[in-house]
Amino acid sequence: RGEMAGAAAEAKELRLIIKEASEGDPGAQGKLGYIYEFGKGVDGAGQAVTYAQQNLGRCYMTGNGVAHDEKKAARLFRKAAKQGLADAQLALGNYFEQGAGVVQDEEEAVKLYRQAAEQGHATALFTLGKCCEYGKGCVQDGEEAVKLYRQAADQ
Repeated sequence: RGEMAGAAAEAKELRLIIKEASEGDPGAQGKLGYIYEFGKGVDGAGQAVTYAQQNLGRCYMTGNGVAHDEKKAARLFRKAAKQGLADAQLALGNYFEQGAGVVQDEEEAVKLYRQAAEQGHATALFTLGKCCEYGKGCVQDGEEAVKLYRQAADQ
């Protein structure tokens, strides 16, 4: 219980830093940059930092609160994906499939979809199923596609 309270406090502190940084506070921007670069600065906030990377990536992807920038979004998604965050793996996979912010690479997209799918991510299972059905980034395999669609439907 103490660990959960500590993690919640750290996540709250990180949200405050992100808010202040987005409002132009140079001290908060510097601290946030340090957190993103080294994954440090808010005690034990490794997972919170991973989610912050993903969320900031979404902001750059949509232009919500920041200038739309696919390359920055892709870099942030990549950092969060390397930490095993399924949503970030799916988002980065979409970027590789579409060639948004990165060089298009359908095989890399399938690899990322598979990583997220292995965590039971329903959208990743469905997307990987589509790739298998149509042979996008992998060998076309209708049976595998149906298996993945069923797994997605069961989530």
